[in-house]
Amino acid sequence: MNSLFFDTHQDRVALARRQYFEEGKLPTGVVSDAVLQSWGHCLRSKRAASEKVEFQPVSVSRSHLALQKNALLCEAWRHELRSLEATIGSTGCDAVLTDATGVLIGVAGRVEQSSGVLKAAHRVGVNLSEELVGTTAPGLVLRTGKVSLVRGAEHYFERVGHMHCAAAPIRDIQGRLIAVLDISSEGAPFRFDVTSVLGYFASAIENRLVVAQADQHLIVRFQISEALLDTPLCGLVGVGLEGKVAWYNSAAANLLGLSPSVTAGLDLMAEQLFDRTVVELVSMRETKEILRLPNGLSVCVRCDLQARDGGQSLVHIQAPMPAPKAVDAVPVPIEPSISTTEQPPVVADVPTGLSATTLRDADVDLIARTLAECNGNVSAAARKLKVSRGLIYRHMKSQQPSTGR
Repeated sequence: MNSLFFDTHQDRVALARRQYFEEGKLPTGVVSDAVLQSWGHCLRSKRAASEKVEFQPVSVSRSHLALQKNALLCEAWRHELRSLEATIGSTGCDAVLTDATGVLIGVAGRVEQSSGVLKAAHRVGVNLSEELVGTTAPGLVLRTGKVSLVRGAEHYFERVGHMHCAAAPIRDIQGRLIAVLDISSEGAPFRFDVTSVLGYFASAIENRLVVAQADQHLIVRFQISEALLDTPLCGLVGVGLEGKVAWYNSAAANLLGLSPSVTAGLDLMAEQLFDRTVVELVSMRETKEILRLPNGLSVCVRCDLQARDGGQSLVHIQAPMPAPKAVDAVPVPIEPSISTTEQPPVVADVPTGLSATTLRDADVDLIARTLAECNGNVSAAARKLKVSRGLIYRHMKSQQPSTGR
């Protein structure tokens, strides 16, 4: 007698497949809506569940284009690769990274020791989209934008019914789904909480990506515990030069109750999210503070000023502690070791406190203050701020009053 009261999930799914494909009955409550919808898409594309699945790579030119187009993403992936492989290395699972079209651009695990489906499917350039390989976790993520789990017979094609896979989305600085991280096991179900592992590493890659894409932003880090500020679980918000929110990551969206979808065209100010001005946020670089978000949640906050210095790597400018009291402005002498062939610009008087109204003003104030502490020595100030001398000279030059000819 047909019954949904089987001991194993695999048996219940096997019955659900027979009812769906042979009798046209919807297996309500047995498989997720996302899996059911994927089965429907495959049926409408005239694919038979008994077909042999071919894991074919895209053209060489398209594969190279995918790697080039996602250079920052691939760099973020490489930073987490060793840790990811160490984590899943003894589980018998492999992990892969695909771009937003399903083309595989990164592999982690013991692929060279794999066999069967893993060896065939987990090759750079293979297209894992639903249109080609049917119902899989990466395909569901590309369609829904949500963490997905496909176990055994939930795969559309019968010949991959022994596979188990889970996948999570990775979004860029504009909130667009740019990649999918997948962990797969062949033959045996996962023996650990795969969605937790996925969430951790997907967040780690996403955070590295959005920080690498940020330019001239105040990056606000926050979480419910100070211990989480330097982990992939940290919420990140990028604030532009005039205090407008430019982007946020998935963790920040969850903490703030915002949509994790595309962030382009945001009309939010930093004060709306944190009840603090830009300058007040800048001052939190050295002193972490507990703030109450508009939704009532209390979080620990730390901020970093970030800018690009020409074509060099990203540099982090430390925000100073707020001055306890105002002091008289002191002219800053010019570094004596500077070449006489080209005189450096004259530095304006040092501001007395962090009274700027934009990030750029805060940068100028910080550089002038540091120069004063270093007696005008540009090299010493650059070393202290961990930036190039050229960056300081450009800030100094920008503060010179323009003279008519």
